Amino acid sequence: MRVPLTVRDFLDRATLVYGDRCGIVDEPDQPAQPLGPLTYRDVGKLAAAQAAALDALGVGFGERVAIVSPNAARLLVALFGVSGWGRILVPVNFRLNAEEIAYIVEHSGATALLVDPELDEHLQGVDAQHRFVLGADSDEVLYRRDAEPRPWEPDEDATATINYTSGTTARPKGVQLTHRNVWLNAAVFGWQLGVNDRDVYLHTLPMFHCNGWGMPYAVTGMGGRHIVLRKVDGAEILRRIDEHGVTALNGAPTVINMVLDAARDWPGDIPGRGRVRVTVAGAPPPTQTIERIETELGWEFVQIYGLTETAPLLTMNRARAELDDLGPSERAARLSRAGAPTLGVRVCVDDEGEVLARGNVIMDGYWAQPEETARALDGGWFHTGDGGTIDDENYVVISDRKKDVIISGGENVSSIEVEDCLFSHAAVAEVAVIGVPDERWGETVKALVVLADGATVTEGELIDHCRVHLAHYKCPTSVEFRDELARTATGKLQKFKLRAPYWTEQAVR
Repeated sequence: MRVPLTVRDFLDRATLVYGDRCGIVDEPDQPAQPLGPLTYRDVGKLAAAQAAALDALGVGFGERVAIVSPNAARLLVALFGVSGWGRILVPVNFRLNAEEIAYIVEHSGATALLVDPELDEHLQGVDAQHRFVLGADSDEVLYRRDAEPRPWEPDEDATATINYTSGTTARPKGVQLTHRNVWLNAAVFGWQLGVNDRDVYLHTLPMFHCNGWGMPYAVTGMGGRHIVLRKVDGAEILRRIDEHGVTALNGAPTVINMVLDAARDWPGDIPGRGRVRVTVAGAPPPTQTIERIETELGWEFVQIYGLTETAPLLTMNRARAELDDLGPSERAARLSRAGAPTLGVRVCVDDEGEVLARGNVIMDGYWAQPEETARALDGGWFHTGDGGTIDDENYVVISDRKKDVIISGGENVSSIEVEDCLFSHAAVAEVAVIGVPDERWGETVKALVVLADGATVTEGELIDHCRVHLAHYKCPTSVEFRDELARTATGKLQKFKLRAPYWTEQAVR
């Protein structure tokens, strides 16, 4: 017997087994009226009502529904209400500027657009056939509680979500994740992290990021409780952990740094000591930071590696029994590696040092970009664009990003996109954008600029120029003026040489 795997499986189990249990505690401080607290039976009814509403609007199976929102219960419900009944959810990074979001909505061909009220004015020029501002008023239209949704014939190879990611090109690519991709990623992630029905999961990670790395599905399927956090703040994270008995959270290194900073002023014992496990991805935090998580917070640190194209879990590094007798600093050094391949994933390094991967979590392809898809999946392996090695214990160690994507605060920044923006300034003759170490953000954007003959411009003016055209997190935080940039004999920028001096100290640490 072969039963298709779909994202709705996770919600169906939650409503069947844990129907009366509180499943979602919505963010109380938001411009829309909060939903909740919601039992899993409530969540199931809301998701079905959303599917019925899409029926009434004429949004058919396979059509795209874009949603631009910070973390909120309405976004969490949409992961099931849209995809669970055969439509494709397009969760959009709310930090992008209006032009970038408009491109994603248009490129995905979204029939419906759902916008958080705080972003409505910012996105006034972004439209779709059906456009709604999320809140109590639109709930009347978006949740048809008086109708049963039209049945969808489950298909695990159908696209569940399209997640747009920044790469090496100026325009983002739409990653098509199938129900099978999403299901197996969530199941393996949940299994290896030990997710269970006693877990209380705090959403410090944006839900639009790879669908919250799959944790919204994994936690739901096991009957855990979701605590929705709209804005990341170190002290508020500690307060919610204390208030709700949180046991797990995910995020970029910047989240950890915020918590460590807030912990200095926290009165009494740190909440969650001996209970919380925190999973981190992006540019690996310094070994010292990993050690502080154990010694100062008393939390378990887990490192993962993956990409939007891989749903995202490829490797996990979680302290194993063999590390129990090591001291905190030695254990931290071992945990700084990207990790060992997760169940069902195969990883290798090719002759050029690029990390390649195979597995059921690999995307179906890039939406409407067949050439990019063929290039990424050439030879039956997904080409990560990251340089690395595999050590004697079969753990992956990432050493370089061949794609020159900068990961700042968990957000991907295309160096080429930023370079294109800087090149549009009349004073700039040459530019190279690189990622440099940053204690708070993991790494941050730095521009190395050669000025045109006779031109003058300040660092601040160039940063302001970028802020006019790009989302602020993509903009350089510093500009260094150079007489020339390191290039090969054929004129190609040698970014590894440009980056090396800034990362030498990091490597020593």
